Amino acid sequence: MKLFDVYPLFDIDIVKGEGCNTYDAQGNKYLDLYGGHAVISVGHSHPHYLKALQEQASKLVFYSNSVINTLQQQLAEKLGKASGYDDYQLFLVNSGAEANENALKLASFHTGKSRVIAFDKAFHGRTSLAVEATDNPKIVAPINANNHVTFVTLNDAAAVEAELAKGDVCAVIVEGIQGVGGIRIPTNEFLMSVRESCDKHGAVLILDEIQSGYGRSGKFFAHQYTDVRPDMITVAKGIANGFPMGGVLISPKFEPIYGQLGTTFGGNHLACAAAIAVLEIFEKENLVENARKVGEYLKAELQKIPQIKEVRGEGLMIGMEFDYPVKELRTRLIKEEKVFTGATGTHVIRLLPPLVLTMEQAEDFINRFKRALGA
Repeated sequence: MKLFDVYPLFDIDIVKGEGCNTYDAQGNKYLDLYGGHAVISVGHSHPHYLKALQEQASKLVFYSNSVINTLQQQLAEKLGKASGYDDYQLFLVNSGAEANENALKLASFHTGKSRVIAFDKAFHGRTSLAVEATDNPKIVAPINANNHVTFVTLNDAAAVEAELAKGDVCAVIVEGIQGVGGIRIPTNEFLMSVRESCDKHGAVLILDEIQSGYGRSGKFFAHQYTDVRPDMITVAKGIANGFPMGGVLISPKFEPIYGQLGTTFGGNHLACAAAIAVLEIFEKENLVENARKVGEYLKAELQKIPQIKEVRGEGLMIGMEFDYPVKELRTRLIKEEKVFTGATGTHVIRLLPPLVLTMEQAEDFINRFKRALGA
C-alpha cells in the first residue's frame, strides 16, 4: 500500500524537535517559525509535557466517555481559569474541524434554524458543514454543498445585519484572526456590531479560535482584544501541543441534553494529560505574555523591511504580504537559511512559531529572513 498523495511535500524528513528547533534525518537544524500549522505551543519535546504523557501512558491511555474522567474535569477548570471563561462549559473532541461541526450543530439545535453566516477567505475545516463554511470551492465536494452557508465580507457589519434580519440564521462563525485567509483581523467595532445583531435576531455567535487562540495572539483568545463574549469558542491546534485534540467552550445559556453530542476518542485520558501539561507550562513560563512581547518585536522589525508590502497580525500570528509570489522566497528560507515558515495564498508568508520563541531566536530569524530577501 502507498500513501494517498494529497500533500505537496518538501523533500525533508523531520525526525526530532527541541524548543523552537527541528532536525532532519541528516542532522540539519531548522529554526521553526511555523510550529506545524500553529500546533506546537509550548515547544517541541518540552520536558514537563513529555513527563506528563509518559506518566499517563503508563497508567491508562484511553477509556470511554461512559465513565468519570477526572482529567477532563481538571482540564475544564484550568482552561476556564486561564481563558477567563470559567463560567462556560467544555465539550472535548479530536480536531478543529470536529469542534466547528459540533458548535454549528449545537447552534442549530438551540435555534431550530439551519443557515450559517461565514466570511470571505474563511477557513473552518475540511469536513461536512465545516468545509461548507470554508471559502474555498476547490475543497468543497458536491456532497458538502448544501446551501447552508452565506458568505459576506469580513468587517462588513451591515451585510451581517441584513442577512440576520431574514430570520433563518442559526449562527455566525468568524475567526479571531483569519489564518488561511491571510492574517486578516476582525475589528472591535465589527465584532461588537455582530454580537448585537446576533442577540437581536436570536442567532448564535461562534468564535473560531482554532489557530488564533491558546495564547498565540498575545491574549488567550484573539477576540479578547475586543469587548465581545461569544456564545461558543472553538479550540484545537495548540491545546495539546501536537496530540490530536479539540474543544468547544459553550456559554451557560446552552443546556446540555444526554446524547445530543458525542465522540469516541474526544477527551481521552492521554489527550487530557497533554492539554493539562500545556496549561501548566503556559502559567509557569508566562507564554501568553511572551507571545505578545516577542510578537511586537518581530512586527516592528519586519515593518522596517522595504520589500514587504504589509505586516499584519497580533502576537506570534504574523502575516507578511508581498507584491510578488512568495513560493521561491519560502523555498530559499528552508533550503538556504534552514527556517520553516508558512504561506497562505500566493503572496503571504505566515509566522506561527512555538510560543516559547525567545527574543534572541526572533532576532536570528530577522537576520536570516533579510539574507533570504537579499536585503
